[in-house]
Amino acid sequence: MKNLGKNLGVNLLTAVLGGAVAVGGYKLFENKQLQNMTFEDQQKVYYANNPGELLSSTGNPDFTQAAAAVSPAVVHIKVTMSGRGSRQEEYGSPFDLFDEFFGLPQRRQAQPRVAQASGSGVILTPDGYIVTNNHVVENADKIEVQLTDKRTFEAKIIGRDPSTDLALIKVSASNLPIVKMGDSDNVQIGEWVLAVGYPLSLQSTVTAGIVSAKGRQIGILGDAQQRRYSNPDEQMVNTAIESFIQTDAVINRGNSGGALVNARGELIGINSAIASPTGVYAGYGFAIPINLAKKVLDDFKKYGSVKRGYIGITFTEINEALRKETGIDDINGLYVQSVVKGGAAEAAGIKKGDVITKIDGKKIYSSSDLQERVARLRPGDKVTITYKRDGKEKDVTLTLKSQDDVKSLGGDEGPSASATEIFNKLGASFIPASDARKKELGVNSGVVVTEIHRGGIFEYFGIEKGLVITEINGKPVNNVDDIEAALANTKRNIVRIKGVPQRGSTVELNIPLKY
Repeated sequence: MKNLGKNLGVNLLTAVLGGAVAVGGYKLFENKQLQNMTFEDQQKVYYANNPGELLSSTGNPDFTQAAAAVSPAVVHIKVTMSGRGSRQEEYGSPFDLFDEFFGLPQRRQAQPRVAQASGSGVILTPDGYIVTNNHVVENADKIEVQLTDKRTFEAKIIGRDPSTDLALIKVSASNLPIVKMGDSDNVQIGEWVLAVGYPLSLQSTVTAGIVSAKGRQIGILGDAQQRRYSNPDEQMVNTAIESFIQTDAVINRGNSGGALVNARGELIGINSAIASPTGVYAGYGFAIPINLAKKVLDDFKKYGSVKRGYIGITFTEINEALRKETGIDDINGLYVQSVVKGGAAEAAGIKKGDVITKIDGKKIYSSSDLQERVARLRPGDKVTITYKRDGKEKDVTLTLKSQDDVKSLGGDEGPSASATEIFNKLGASFIPASDARKKELGVNSGVVVTEIHRGGIFEYFGIEKGLVITEINGKPVNNVDDIEAALANTKRNIVRIKGVPQRGSTVELNIPLKY
């Protein structure tokens, strides 16, 4: 009997340990699998295990359940920046990215100062991934996230994308509340929506309205990029992707990065901008569609940056003036102005003068219809384009290419596109050096570095304001056009710069584009 009891005890202990090992191994496997999933797939797993948390609001109307489900997962983001003043000057535009960074022009101060700003964010996963706007966190030295239960966490940036005004940040936490992602393609004009965020330094605030329009292109992202590179002599290519959901739900400064949800409490947009002559709510708010955001956010998590596929065309929306000029009969669609050598469109046979009428079978009414659809895809993905030539429509399936693919084929995106990409990576503003300054330094050419932008190559390598650059890649430079022309001759991802600092003799720098 003793031996039997002893054997039973050993067997029981072995079974318990084996079960624990099996459960532990399963958990490790499950966690590894979750890390490889997209945010949407992670949420499907979460809601499969937590079906009771799927709430909806219906009625005449009743938003109580949707508000209760969403509010705990919309966070207050507080940002600390050092050594900067206000980032925006008044340019008379009725559109505004509405975080609290922006205000009246301020005189540049000699001494660094600490600035603070705030916005909102939406928790996507229980382990602390949070979506917000790029313009909320782009200049942050410190990011603090506060939940509705007053818990506070410090956040790190996973990825930022000025072209869509999206950013992904992360806090170290677990079992956080989340907002379920919806489907912005199914959003209907006139549908009830809620905006949730932290406007005007208030605590968590919920407002209601309807969807006023879809696919809005208001020029705010391109305009904001121009303002951040604020020197009037500077030139930038607008790479903004805008296809906003417009709503009349009340949103104000501080709502940036907050949630736009439907009556079922599903996230359909990230609030980003308002149109207002006064800077406060005037009935027109704009949110980034969640279906566009999903791809960008998953890219951040997987790659740390956005992987974009390109069709390889420049185009113009059709209007009456263009119809008269070109003799085309089409009312809707996009007129192909040029085709990038070595790009996907050229390989598919698309030519200048063609009219793009559909993408994946859906009619194109504006440039945002094409841009948003392509922005959801990556290099290597296939897309079906319908174009019209000589009055006849034709479908072609093309494979999107990256910019690097085009360059490896010897292609070019116009006279300055690839050079502009390098220009933007440098992260600096320039103005032509005056004749007096050139004479003082004994040089025949030159541009002055007037600003160093956070996150650029110049900042990384410690290049300072005041440097007079005389040559780039062996070519003299006197203005921004000269810079871009010289950058087009960049070899082996090394930019060769010759210049004269404010104090000192001529310096020569070899700056790698990848570091």
